[in-house]
Amino acid sequence: MAFIDCHFYSDSLGVSASMYVILPQPAQSQIGIASASYGTTKHPTLYLLHGLSDDHTIWMRRTSIERYAAKLGIAVVMPAVNRSFYTDMAAGPKYWTFISEELPAIARSFFPLAEERELNYAAGLSMGGYGAMKLALRHPDRFAAAASLSGAVDISQRALNFPDEFKLIYGDVTRIKGSENDLFYLAEQVKASKGPKPDLYQCCGTEDFLYEDNIRFRNYCRELGLNLTYEEESGEHEWGYWDRKIQNVLNWLPLPARG
Repeated sequence: MAFIDCHFYSDSLGVSASMYVILPQPAQSQIGIASASYGTTKHPTLYLLHGLSDDHTIWMRRTSIERYAAKLGIAVVMPAVNRSFYTDMAAGPKYWTFISEELPAIARSFFPLAEERELNYAAGLSMGGYGAMKLALRHPDRFAAAASLSGAVDISQRALNFPDEFKLIYGDVTRIKGSENDLFYLAEQVKASKGPKPDLYQCCGTEDFLYEDNIRFRNYCRELGLNLTYEEESGEHEWGYWDRKIQNVLNWLPLPARG
């Protein structure tokens, strides 16, 4: 695969921004790694999101995401969003506008990435799991699937527990519940809609501090009848677990059959 360290200016953030991008390259003589491509002009794309303490480099540093994605023939876009929770912050930049509107448009202007809904997916860990679900549930017409690994999926409850930190992001934290920043509300809206509904994947280790949050969201999605794949096993909030589970996510993605 090709690996690009990309720096560009963001109008929505008002500053320079960064992303890592890996692109399929069907090499014939490369040793030790499988490579594939769909043979089309534009690649299926996974937007892979980082957690609270990390940045756009972390998936490449802590996992073998390039090796895992190479055999599938998909592009992976990994942006940096600081500690924003993928939200237009009350006291900070517009990271939701950046991740949901500006980033896909810019990435597609730079690289041959597919625009079709069925070829676009989101995934992430912890804060990024929340961001991935938020992308697909707010824009089910743009994303065919989303995956959360140990995600902060019950953000309204978590913000009530840590109001001083989250008020910089959301302002009045008592108003998150039932808003477009609340995954439970978004899941309900998707269920009620007559439009497309994304496939959802969720996993969390049973020793993870976010485990109970994940159980609540899992149960709610099941009550709504959404197409949710859920996995759990012994595990904590750490990279050994996420390195294993991102392989499951990639195998789960509803990729079209290669011709």
